[in-house]
Amino acid sequence: MKCLETEQSRNSVAHYSPGVIDRGTLYVSGQLPRNEQGELPEGGIREQTRAALENVEKVLHLGGCRKEDVVKCTIYTTSGAFWGDINDEYAKFFGTHRPARVLIPIGDLGNGCLVEIEAIAQKTE
Repeated sequence: MKCLETEQSRNSVAHYSPGVIDRGTLYVSGQLPRNEQGELPEGGIREQTRAALENVEKVLHLGGCRKEDVVKCTIYTTSGAFWGDINDEYAKFFGTHRPARVLIPIGDLGNGCLVEIEAIAQKTE
């Protein structure tokens, strides 16, 4: 098992790895829509969804994967009412690639975050 780290995760009080590779599979921890400085993007759910997906992509690249290697995503959101906007941004991000997916409304994510996205990717050697 190989744990991936970023500058942000090394300085975090949270006990986690942004990604873990085990037997050719990359598990990407839930990514919030915050940038490296901890700031949320201006706007609402669409901007936050794009930012969270970009953070997922950063971990994918760190683990030697592309977004086309993603086999499943789990999306947590503060409201099921965001489904359409999240789905639109998700479709733009993945294009013709269609990984398995679940969207779970969970209530408060804290600190203004409206979405968190985790992923599983099959690492291609």
